[in-house]
Amino acid sequence: YHDVLPDWFGGHVSLEQAAKTIRAYEPHFVPGLLQTEDYAHAILTFGEVGRHDPARIDRLVALRMERQALLVRSRPPAFWAVIDETVLRRQAGSTAIMREQIDHLLNMTELPNVTLQIAEFASGHHPGTYSPFVLFRFAVPELPDMVYVEYLTGALYLDNTREVWEHMEAMDRMVAHAETARRTREILIDFRKEL
Repeated sequence: YHDVLPDWFGGHVSLEQAAKTIRAYEPHFVPGLLQTEDYAHAILTFGEVGRHDPARIDRLVALRMERQALLVRSRPPAFWAVIDETVLRRQAGSTAIMREQIDHLLNMTELPNVTLQIAEFASGHHPGTYSPFVLFRFAVPELPDMVYVEYLTGALYLDNTREVWEHMEAMDRMVAHAETARRTREILIDFRKEL
């Protein structure tokens, strides 16, 4: 996928494959590792800036689907995501696409290595309201914990101990602030009925 993969994203794909734990905060979209093909296609199409290349989008969607295999491989990483309620309320594509995506989230949360929590609007602000980020922890002690922060035209890879620690603390506070994994499933089921 080097023909379509931005240079700044290649490191992220490698980190996912090597990580023993992936913790993510996403205020805008379902995390890529939990997206359905149609949802991914919708958000990548709408997110195109300056060009529209359907073949490129198809390749990016295919890459996203292949990346998801790591969640069901033998010895998969633990994946723990906190998403804002906005993720559910902002429709990607059609209602049918959103229904399928909610069903997929419910299925994925049945995996023992996947935890999903929703930060509802009613719970107010929390430390992560600034931007999405991903924390990577590795089984190899020589590899430091890392933070990935993406923006419109690139990404930052942070391994400075203080920056990583601050992101970890923000994530811990968001986990405590968000709905429990069990309550999140109930919210998803209720939201699915509204669609």
